[in-house]
Amino acid sequence: MLTNKNSKKDAKSAIVIGSGFGGLASAIRLQSLGFEVTICEKRDLPGGRAYVFRQDGFTFDAGPTVITALPCLEEVFSSVGKNLEDYCELMPITPFYQLCWEDGTRFDYSGDFENTLKQIKELSGDKDVEGYKDFLKYTEQVFIEGYEKLSAEAFLDWWSMIRVSPQLIKLQAYQSVYQTVSQFIKNEKLCQAFSFHSLLVGGNPFQTSSIYTLIHFLEKKWGVHFPKGGTGSLVNAFVKLFEENGGKLILNCELEQILTKNNKVIGVKVKDGQILNADLVVSNADVMHTYKKLLNQSPRGIEMTKNLENKSFSMSLFLIYFGAKKKFENIKHHMVLFGPRYRELLKDIFKNGHLADDFSLYLHAPTVSDPSLAPEGCEGFYVLSPVPHLGLADIDWNVEGPKYADKILNYLDKHYLPGLKENLITQKIYTPFDFEKDLNAHNGSAFSLEPILTQSAYFRCHNRDSSIEGLYFVGAGTHPGAGVPGVVQSAKATCKVIANDYDRQQSIPRNKNFNSLKKVKIEESPMELNTNL
Repeated sequence: MLTNKNSKKDAKSAIVIGSGFGGLASAIRLQSLGFEVTICEKRDLPGGRAYVFRQDGFTFDAGPTVITALPCLEEVFSSVGKNLEDYCELMPITPFYQLCWEDGTRFDYSGDFENTLKQIKELSGDKDVEGYKDFLKYTEQVFIEGYEKLSAEAFLDWWSMIRVSPQLIKLQAYQSVYQTVSQFIKNEKLCQAFSFHSLLVGGNPFQTSSIYTLIHFLEKKWGVHFPKGGTGSLVNAFVKLFEENGGKLILNCELEQILTKNNKVIGVKVKDGQILNADLVVSNADVMHTYKKLLNQSPRGIEMTKNLENKSFSMSLFLIYFGAKKKFENIKHHMVLFGPRYRELLKDIFKNGHLADDFSLYLHAPTVSDPSLAPEGCEGFYVLSPVPHLGLADIDWNVEGPKYADKILNYLDKHYLPGLKENLITQKIYTPFDFEKDLNAHNGSAFSLEPILTQSAYFRCHNRDSSIEGLYFVGAGTHPGAGVPGVVQSAKATCKVIANDYDRQQSIPRNKNFNSLKKVKIEESPMELNTNL
């Protein structure tokens, strides 16, 4: 058995597969329940999708760079009596994003309520100002029901879904994000501005449930942050906390199989043949990979593989990490660059499986906030383009990748970063092939199961397997879904189930000095939901 010299003799052991934010958060929460915990990580660094690349003096965050909902992160640290602020500095970012269109229109998307109203009025007039106020009220109600009440609750049976259905119907969760936004706001640019968020969790705004409009209120309430030193420094903060509490992180530890006996987990087998015994396993790995590869000798693995093959998975991403030997004007930390098409482009990505000639992009410029991430006088970036996943499009990214990268960099040079090409000094691309190879992502999907209503809550991969005792899931493929808050809350939901299954209570008292961030006061009067949409 795995041992921990600081644990009680009767302590049970847990293995967490993968060191993404969901895996790290669950490992720490398991420690607070008295488990001895080992994390098995396939790659040479922790973080999962929040991996870090270092090249030519530049530090590039590979994945998540928009850090929201700090209280859910703080709560992980407080579960073992510590404070997040003692491990990592999180800098507020303003504006949250700058939204840009090719005609020169720019919209600073921030938590400043009055400034938001002013920009809406300048772009569209008084009607959309009032529409936005009603939209904000709606997103608050969705936030209360969808995030505060349900994001950390596991949906393990049909009745758990039935109980929340009346409120979901009241909030018109059956409508798409874009459909809901367009009921409040009429200007097309503003409809794009207030619907793009679902793309950050792998969803098409024209298909994803309107429940995901809660992201708008969540950001208004707690802001958008960036860790000093990059997202990797937040990963390292989690790892430091985990190891301080006696946890063991094994890197370069690719697993071959989850071992079971009589439908009960007994451990894992590493590809080098080593056996690690455990009382329970929490998989932060891709859900399809877990069932199809790690449980391929189990009847349950075969059954769930067939089930998941009928599900729809999120789009993939094409990324370019690049650095330039100059500083650029008129750029913000987070920029969303809308192309000439919106609905039609998303249809190409999510339905047609077509790599279009045009694109909409997310441009991350971390050196705007933290110059230490690049050599002196230089600027570091990554740019992200949503693209079809490998099951939808037959694209040879080894051939098309370099050409697509050149097209995107030329576009940035022309529209947003003049002089980029002649000052470019380092570059790295990351394609759907890499998502599949490095992250075991099914079809190279960047966010696992697509977040549509029929694949949410009970209809998503369950936080606890119903047939194999001791097998649990966290991360993007289970409830509540992708995004840093989503995967961290999945860890909370899963560990609540584990605590109940093993009759455990949090063994380390909650830090009495812990205080969540103060709520942002958006309006003086209480918000009321207009149900006559």
